[in-house]
Amino acid sequence: MIRVSNLEKRFGPVAAVRDISFEVQAGEVLGFLGPNGAGKSTTMKMLTGFIKPTSGEIEVCGSDVLLEPKRAQRSIGYLPEGAPCYEEMTPRRFLRFIAEIRGFRGVQLDYCVDEVVSKLSLQEVLDQKIETLSKGFKRRVGLAQAILHDPEVLILDEPTDGLDPNQKHHVREMISGLSETKIVIISTHILEEVSAVCSRAIIIADGRVVLDGTPESLEARSRYYQSVVIDLDQSRQADLKTALTGLAEVATVENDARGRLIVFPVQQDNQLLSVVNQLLQQGSWQVDMIYQQQGQLDEVFRSVTGGDTHG
Repeated sequence: MIRVSNLEKRFGPVAAVRDISFEVQAGEVLGFLGPNGAGKSTTMKMLTGFIKPTSGEIEVCGSDVLLEPKRAQRSIGYLPEGAPCYEEMTPRRFLRFIAEIRGFRGVQLDYCVDEVVSKLSLQEVLDQKIETLSKGFKRRVGLAQAILHDPEVLILDEPTDGLDPNQKHHVREMISGLSETKIVIISTHILEEVSAVCSRAIIIADGRVVLDGTPESLEARSRYYQSVVIDLDQSRQADLKTALTGLAEVATVENDARGRLIVFPVQQDNQLLSVVNQLLQQGSWQVDMIYQQQGQLDEVFRSVTGGDTHG
């Protein structure tokens, strides 16, 4: 378990983290979300013992990070933002160097390096200088050093930032596989990361926790939750709008940025789609597409962080 209690960090007069408390249990993948400057990376660095909090307590797998930092760090694998490595080294030399720092020697060292090389498919670049590798391979090398000692806890700061879609997919697949046996905390400002790999999300803004829940529960806070999207020829939209607003289950009908109709329910009710479908069938309306939304996480994010998703 990870337990964080009343965590604060000040840099002079600036409060980067303000009274943050949460717990993470084994098997959870926690997405730590917030705009840039919200305090995500500062919190990650405090969790790993890299910087000391101004006040508060952090416990990782039964060890107090402030009182027993080395013991706590043995349980942690940490991938800092940008996956920094010694770029003049090759992955082979870098991973052996990290293994030596972690206390591995001889056959045990060879085994743990071979394991992560195989797990992260690094064989083809093992003897290239890290500075020559693609971002995707650099991120894999960074992740390899984080899991080298088979830690109970993985703390990953912006693990897919700057990667192309294929690279992101590969890294997320690896994270999902690792989460089966570890606690994983991912700091990110990429909202799609939450739906892709997280079982829970905490959103912070101005150094404070503003939301904590499953991705589904956060999406349910969206005004678009259970709304119905209809795409049809614009020449027929006005008539369909009139018909839809006559339904008792419909609160309002709007157009989105792409010109599609968004039908909002009077109250949260997943029957709206069937009610709308029945109207379309009765009126022989021809539509190009219709589906029900589960909410828009970006809209929730903007509403609780002051409207800045890029920050």
